[in-house]
Amino acid sequence: MIAIHPTKGSFSDRWIAYCQKNNISFKLVNCYSNDIINELKGCNALMWHFSQNIPTDILLAKTIVYTCFQMGLKFFPDFNTSWHFDDKVSQKYLLEMSGSPFVPTWVFYNKKDAIKWANETTFPKVFKLKGGAGAQNVVLVRNLTQCISLIKKAFGRGFSNYDALGSLKERWRKYRLGLVTFYEVFKGFIRLFEKPDYIKVKGRDFGYVYFQEFIPNNDSDIRIVVIGDNAFGIKRMVRENDFRASGSGSIIFDKAQIDERCVALAFGLTQQLKAQCLAFDYVMDKSNNPLLIEISYGYAVAAYDKCEGYWDSQLNWYPESFDHCGWMVDLVIKNK
Repeated sequence: MIAIHPTKGSFSDRWIAYCQKNNISFKLVNCYSNDIINELKGCNALMWHFSQNIPTDILLAKTIVYTCFQMGLKFFPDFNTSWHFDDKVSQKYLLEMSGSPFVPTWVFYNKKDAIKWANETTFPKVFKLKGGAGAQNVVLVRNLTQCISLIKKAFGRGFSNYDALGSLKERWRKYRLGLVTFYEVFKGFIRLFEKPDYIKVKGRDFGYVYFQEFIPNNDSDIRIVVIGDNAFGIKRMVRENDFRASGSGSIIFDKAQIDERCVALAFGLTQQLKAQCLAFDYVMDKSNNPLLIEISYGYAVAAYDKCEGYWDSQLNWYPESFDHCGWMVDLVIKNK
């Protein structure tokens, strides 16, 4: 039996529907419960789409992953898939270890080393906090003065994980494009005065500073999602007068515009990392070769419903609809 922790709007809605449709035995559990260990008795696996934006998930998810491992339960997402989730610093070391083509990245843990590097490097560079999705906490650093200012702040008062004004502007941009309702804009306005609870849990980021090389002349990125032996992808266009594609809402589903080298690289790295499910973000270098920016096990479910088809691990293309969340359930069943 599979245990599923339900979260509205997450993978779990489709896991439940897939289990019901295919007569797969499951039960709903509450991972927040003091009695969760007893709830899991009699189960072979637990599936929980935990989020970087839910306070209790931030506090608890990795503890539950470790506990399931000790109990001998299969878990989705398992340790190899999720330990680096929403942590770009961890991903830096993991991806450098892998040997996969990865955008040059620097992390410093003291101000002196960071300032020395800043005085010797070239600009622009991209500054990021270790957490955040949809291009949150990402800044284009255009010169040494701006870079030094960020470094001093990183080793001073630190950074909030939430840019309330930036979030409001982004919600307004998407509202004007018809991508969100006015209610989302209103919520963004309220957050000018009251930060979301998950930011209170995360606290301020300080004591490190993270930069990536800016890869110019990209009007988009390629997002490839690998789940087991299958993969699908989209092309995401950058925002107007911006360099960020993640979270832009401007998506192209045409297979012809997705470089299959990205698909091959994504399959290879998923297998190397022994992961169940990973989403990969690629841009192209000056020689038009793919470079990986970052990875994540989680992604917005509905954003991929218009994909024209999917690839298998041999890069055979299947021009048909598919249930990517169902693939996750199948992975757990095959390995339970």
